[in-house]
Amino acid sequence: MKVVSTKKKGAEAPRLNRDDWLNATFDAAAEGGFDNVRVLAIAEKLGVTRGSFYWHFTDHADLVSAVLTRWRDREVALLDSLPTGPELAPKVELEQLLDSAMAHASEDIKNIRFELALRGLARRDPLVEQLLQDVDSARLHLFEQKFRRLIMDPTMAAELAALFYLAVVGSHQALSRPSTTPRLKDYLRKIIAEHLIHRQ
Repeated sequence: MKVVSTKKKGAEAPRLNRDDWLNATFDAAAEGGFDNVRVLAIAEKLGVTRGSFYWHFTDHADLVSAVLTRWRDREVALLDSLPTGPELAPKVELEQLLDSAMAHASEDIKNIRFELALRGLARRDPLVEQLLQDVDSARLHLFEQKFRRLIMDPTMAAELAALFYLAVVGSHQALSRPSTTPRLKDYLRKIIAEHLIHRQ
């Protein structure tokens, strides 16, 4: 049974909002996977007691669900914000898409590490697996649309989109390592563009 003091809530609620907890949870998962997401440890890192946590969330599962939903919504919004338009040549549009994906990896390593942790969690949680599949499907659908502008064969466009996505995800994993250098990012970007875009 969870007993939370009303006084404690009132004292801590103004100090932290829901996003403060979600940001700290995101960081914990990115640093050590979802086994690293522990309410007491996060509270200590934020400098508060668990009373602040229960002001915003019902329990640990509610916290994890909220951070996953926020991640999904942000990833879908990112897809919607990518450059597009009939005025762009198909290969130019695909290169811009690749540049956005590579920049997402190199500029936001924490987000990439979070996604890797999420993929690990999905292997043992069917609900997380479904959420991840929703995001993967949205990304693949976008990539397939772009390749269909370049390749008239729908089957080939779908296959190239799948290879493109696998290459991007693999690049993200490589770029999430501490030893990553700008040269590696440039190399990966070059070979993906050469083999999956320019040779079509």
